[in-house]
Amino acid sequence: MLITSATIYPEELKKNLIDRGAGAYVSFEGWIRDQNDGQEVLRLEYEVYEPVAVAEGKKVIAGAMQKFPLLHVNCVHRSGLLEIGDCAVWVGVTSAHRDEAFSACRYIIDQVKVRLPIWKKEHYVAGHSDWVNCERCATHDHQHPQASVS
Repeated sequence: MLITSATIYPEELKKNLIDRGAGAYVSFEGWIRDQNDGQEVLRLEYEVYEPVAVAEGKKVIAGAMQKFPLLHVNCVHRSGLLEIGDCAVWVGVTSAHRDEAFSACRYIIDQVKVRLPIWKKEHYVAGHSDWVNCERCATHDHQHPQASVS
């Protein structure tokens, strides 16, 4: 698990997962989009309590390795100011079979979203900004409660 303020390059990260025993590689890339809840997003900012985020991220990865028969796993999350289109989070897994790879990748991103102390602030084209509560990002029917911090 890595927290970084640097650009995430998925193709470079994928190279570290290559294994002759792997029959499957699955990854997830979370990108910064230009719309959320009917508002035009200009950019996004992540604040991270890094020592806990890294420690908890390592626990998530260890849990995935115990739960699924995986060969390799990696996860990287950005911190700081990001622009539209930037990759905010990347998860990659390899395994002998695709079902385990898909399931593990989904498990990891869902756990990262609810367990790591990472806070997201959206900056809007209209000139204001809101912190977005991401504890519910892993659920399919979530609503983002927001508090304005203009």
